[in-house]
Amino acid sequence: MDQTNGTLLEHFVLKGFPGNHVLQKIIFVALLVAYLITMAGNLLIIVIVYSDHRLHSPMYLFLVCLSFTDLLMVSFVIPKLLAVLVEEKTISKMGCFIQSYLYYFITTADILILTVMSIDRFVAICYPLRYSYIMRNSICIKLVIGCFITPFLLLLYPTVTIPNFPFCGHVVLDHFFCDSAAMLSLVCVDTRLIKLATIINSVFILIIPLIITSISYIFIVSTVIKMRSTKGHHKTFSTCVSHLTMVCIVFGSAIFIEVRASKCYSVETDKTVNFVSTILGPLLNPFIYTLRNKKVKDCLRDKEKWKELLTH
Repeated sequence: MDQTNGTLLEHFVLKGFPGNHVLQKIIFVALLVAYLITMAGNLLIIVIVYSDHRLHSPMYLFLVCLSFTDLLMVSFVIPKLLAVLVEEKTISKMGCFIQSYLYYFITTADILILTVMSIDRFVAICYPLRYSYIMRNSICIKLVIGCFITPFLLLLYPTVTIPNFPFCGHVVLDHFFCDSAAMLSLVCVDTRLIKLATIINSVFILIIPLIITSISYIFIVSTVIKMRSTKGHHKTFSTCVSHLTMVCIVFGSAIFIEVRASKCYSVETDKTVNFVSTILGPLLNPFIYTLRNKKVKDCLRDKEKWKELLTH
């Protein structure tokens, strides 16, 4: 615990969202429904891919990993946010640091998995005859492991440093979860070094993955344009639209938060963008991949047929 202005800092207070009691209840109900749909949808994807051998391919392995990280992301944030909306706004100091670390760990893993998925689509479309060799099981497993080891290493310095900062007796975080930027705003010592580390991390977490994803899709588009079959165009683009939608949601919100100008900074805007990226991506993921993916829809139909046969 920190000795700050003669008091012991044992907890933080999450401010949450502004609004009267009725608005808080509306947000609570809407958020609870979104949370339950998100959990059910992403669990369904994991179960379907695991149980159907037709989906045992690299693309669906990465999709399962994406659904898994989405489940963790909402589970680390939404239950506490629901408690905040019913006036349980306090969170222990250690609990706050743990939530912050886990949130950024999973968010980073999410971005890296989307990047790996873009590489997978690039290989599948540009080198279809060599796809099974290039994206063999051992390579896919290493890529997935790398998606989880990288954020652990990148977040190690902030994780060790921030808990040791003095917070000068201030306990109110103007956010809906333990955002590291919100915590740093309460610190009463020089934080330039850790902010520099955050900028460097952003290069590895956002800029490099964005460059890799962009290059992958430049080659994909170039290959598709060369295809003579209109049906081939449609089939290829349909497999990429779902992924591109998720890339736009996740990368777009993350980049907006990182590059926003300080003179235009708004706490409410920051919270809104964080809220949308935390809730919208995991919520839409199951719908995007099941509604636009023929293989997944076929597997779902087959399972429905088996249920009908068993019931009759």
